Amino acid sequence: MFDHFGLLAPFYEKLIKPKDPEELWRMADLPTAGALLDAGGGTGRVAQFMRDKASEVIVADLSIKMLQQAKTKRGIRMVCTHSEMLPFPSGYFERVIMVDALHHVCDQAQTADELWRVLKPGGRLVIEEPDVRTGMVKLAAVAEKLALMQSHFLSPPEIAALFERQNARTRIACDGYIAWIVVEKQM
Repeated sequence: MFDHFGLLAPFYEKLIKPKDPEELWRMADLPTAGALLDAGGGTGRVAQFMRDKASEVIVADLSIKMLQQAKTKRGIRMVCTHSEMLPFPSGYFERVIMVDALHHVCDQAQTADELWRVLKPGGRLVIEEPDVRTGMVKLAAVAEKLALMQSHFLSPPEIAALFERQNARTRIACDGYIAWIVVEKQM
């Protein structure tokens, strides 16, 4: 399988600029006194804005070359791992974020289970994904298929359905072509 992200790593942030983090801070209810996981966080382009908002910030990503780029950012710990098998104890993170990455994982249901497992009771999980219901994202999904990426986009309601659990409170917010699925793990 071709390593698209390894190839893109050196100039990823030049192609995909970090956004203003204010909306994500609000969605994730930051700051927090606990630890924050940026699952699928690659180069740390999002995590770099979280380091003063949590006691510990960890970027977990499968691409070693993306994580090498994250090394240039202070205050972030990197872990090379599949999102389907996170090497953290259950309930370790007060906040978990996954930005523009769920459509790239191998098994979205298993990833959702792992993100839920490592989230502390009373914690909050935010998944930010392009909204595949919009025309622009549909074109991006076709482009990724043509580039032989294994992407699989889910609609915001389909993502929310991955977290249908007795002690989960889920809401969806959308702005243009971006959707946030916010999941709170009730005590």
